Amino acid sequence: MSAIPLSLASRRIAGVLLLSLVGVEFGGRFMTTVVQGERAVTEFQQSFFRAGHAHAGVLVILSLVCLLYADVANVRGALGWVTRLGVPVAAVLMPAGFFFSAMGEGVTKANGLIALLYIGGLSLAAGVVSLGIALLRPADRLAATGS
Repeated sequence: MSAIPLSLASRRIAGVLLLSLVGVEFGGRFMTTVVQGERAVTEFQQSFFRAGHAHAGVLVILSLVCLLYADVANVRGALGWVTRLGVPVAAVLMPAGFFFSAMGEGVTKANGLIALLYIGGLSLAAGVVSLGIALLRPADRLAATGS
């Protein structure tokens, strides 16, 4: 089995994503205080904060996986950027939508910042659809990658 050579773009994005996991760790510490009752939050807020934290972690890991597949599929140009950045952008926007739409004292329903969640969902869809299409290209178009 041979190593997967990473493009410079994928390496840089992966480096930023790995460093962002420290932020997810701090979010985990915050969630611990929420779940243990050290912070007064509503059930709605606890649910949204939990969802935001979960989406952050899962989407960062999915982003790293997608970078590998983008390089294996040899995706270039504008499509390459959509493929490489769609999921990482979602990893920022979707958790932000959960957190920011539930911030404040005694909040029981989402505010207008819930729009970040939906914009992040569009970014996620763009990233995974473009990568899926790239991976399903005919084998002769993937010949340059050795596949």
